[in-house]
Amino acid sequence: MIGSRIRALGHYQPATLLTNDDIAKRVDTNDAWIRSRVGIRTRHVAQADESVTDMATQAAAKALAKAGLAPADIDFVVVATCTALERTPSVASRVAARLGIPSPAALDVNAACSGFPHALGLANLAIGGGSATAALVIGAEKLTEFTDWSDRTTCVLVGDGAGAAVVVASPTPEISPVFWGSAPDLGRAVLIEGREGRFTQDGLTVYKWATATVPEIARRVCEVAGVRAQELGGVVLHQANLRIIEPVVREIGAVDAVIARDVVESGNTSAASIPLAFSKLVERGELESGTPVLLVGFGGGLSYAGQVVRCP
Repeated sequence: MIGSRIRALGHYQPATLLTNDDIAKRVDTNDAWIRSRVGIRTRHVAQADESVTDMATQAAAKALAKAGLAPADIDFVVVATCTALERTPSVASRVAARLGIPSPAALDVNAACSGFPHALGLANLAIGGGSATAALVIGAEKLTEFTDWSDRTTCVLVGDGAGAAVVVASPTPEISPVFWGSAPDLGRAVLIEGREGRFTQDGLTVYKWATATVPEIARRVCEVAGVRAQELGGVVLHQANLRIIEPVVREIGAVDAVIARDVVESGNTSAASIPLAFSKLVERGELESGTPVLLVGFGGGLSYAGQVVRCP
């Protein structure tokens, strides 16, 4: 068994920006109402002809370039998404073809908003077990394609985008074992059902579950990693709601950590939210290389997953 580490990150967001005032022209809402409840100010929206694969490929190409690796160096591609329109081939297979990755294991993971930590956990296990040497781990979503723009409880939340990580073998483990699980009895609190399904959720149920449960999940992730919350240099939770993110960080006692608040400018991008926010923090130089960063995803399922990683 060997360890793995994140060598580089990359992200992509569509050019079109949708503000709260723009949404207020469609439904009965306003900027103050949205910001007071979820903290979101803007979100990026993909064009009609811009797919999950398009965004995933863009983010992955940037991560590969930053890592200084060639496509032939990658032998595992895993994409976390719940909004791909095509059943097969997988988004991972399509990304591999576009980037010229010759013969990788390629698969998609659907764990909704906790998809990226699930995918990262699989990559870590594959490398640690000797089944892979270098992986592309991607979170990509086009939630706006599954949005009812007349439903003000959901249309104010969503955004599109992608984030990617290049994960390589390392003699010293820099990605902790994943801590994951679910509350399937609450699974119907977040739904995209049927061929023409639209994103719906029982917001109050999700909020109560998250505020009550995510702090303990975060503590368990730190425990598995052997890291105290006070030692964290960064915290990147699923970017769902500032009213969830900030109280969780306070409750676990991550007093000196840089907190990802990308939800303010990107909205909820589901499986893309953690790598997207993490990549931005690194790109802006807000996290020191080598510092421990807590990643925790939670949402549809209701599933959760997390690990502590060292910042690339």
